Amino acid sequence: MAPRLALGAAAACCLVLLSSWVGTAAAAGKTGRITVYWGQTASEGSLRKACESNLYSTVILSFLTRFGGGRYKLDLTGHPWGAVGPDVKYCQSRNVLVLLAIGGGFGDYSLTSKADAKAVADHIWDVYLGGRSKQTRPFGNAVLDGVDFDIEHGGSKHYDDLARYLKGYSNKGKKKVWVTAAPQCPFPDRMLGQALRTGLFDRVHVQFYNNPACSYRAGNKEAFTRAWRTWTSSLPRSSVYLGLPAAPRAAGSGYVPPATLVAKGLPIVRRSRNYGGVMLWSRYWDLQTGYSRAIKHAV
Repeated sequence: MAPRLALGAAAACCLVLLSSWVGTAAAAGKTGRITVYWGQTASEGSLRKACESNLYSTVILSFLTRFGGGRYKLDLTGHPWGAVGPDVKYCQSRNVLVLLAIGGGFGDYSLTSKADAKAVADHIWDVYLGGRSKQTRPFGNAVLDGVDFDIEHGGSKHYDDLARYLKGYSNKGKKKVWVTAAPQCPFPDRMLGQALRTGLFDRVHVQFYNNPACSYRAGNKEAFTRAWRTWTSSLPRSSVYLGLPAAPRAAGSGYVPPATLVAKGLPIVRRSRNYGGVMLWSRYWDLQTGYSRAIKHAV
C-alpha cells in the first residue's frame, strides 16, 4: 500500500494515516511461501519429488482444460493419473497444499449459466475434492485441497457463481476447500474481475508476466509498484502472491533474475499487509534454473 501522510485537522488526519502506513510496514515480512504449477511435462519429474524438495508450500496441478456444458478433460501431460493420487497424499503429509488448476491458456472452457457453474462445481467436488462419484476419480481416494482459477479466455461470466458454489463445499466436507486464482496483472482482470470482487478467494497469484505494462523491469518500477498496491489494497481478505516465470523462456516477458528480485522486487511487495509469497511457472522451468532455491530465503 502507498504511504499515507497527514497534519492538523490536517494533523489528526495525518497521524491516523501515518500510523496506518507504519502498521502496514510492521506487518510486512517474509512468509517463505512459494506456489508452483506442475503437470505439463513428464520432464519435470513426479509430484512427490516436487514436494520432497521442501521448496514449495503449494503445488497446483495443471490443468482441467475443458469444462462447461457437461464436457470435462483433465490434462496432466506425460503423468500417469494412477501415480498422482499417492503423491497427493504424500505432499499433504508434508503440509503442502495440492490444488487443481482449471482453465489455462489453451483450454476449451466456458460457463454459460449459473446452472452450468453449479454443474461444474459439483463435478469438481465429486471427482477431485471431498465428494463421491460414479465416475472414475483420476486420483482415487486422494482429496485435493482446492481449486485455482486460471481463466484466460472463453468469457468472464459465472465464475463468481462457481467460486460461491465451491466455497460452499467447505461446510459439507471434512476440510476447508481452498479457492485461489491466477489473474493477469492489469487491474481489474478482464476474465476474473467480477469473481474476485466476491472476496471469496483465499489466495490470488497475480501473473506479473506476459504483461509489460505492469511487469517488474528496469524503467518500470513505478508502474509495477502501483499495480502491486492496487491488487493488494483491492483484495484485503486475500493473500496476494507475486507471480513470475522461473526462467526467461518460461514466458514471453516478465522474467526477473533472482538477484534482482531479492534485492529490488521483494522488498517492494513484502511491505503489503496481505503479501503471501511468490508463485512460479512452472516446476519444469524451476528445475532448469534453480529459481525457487535462489530466492526462498528472501520470500
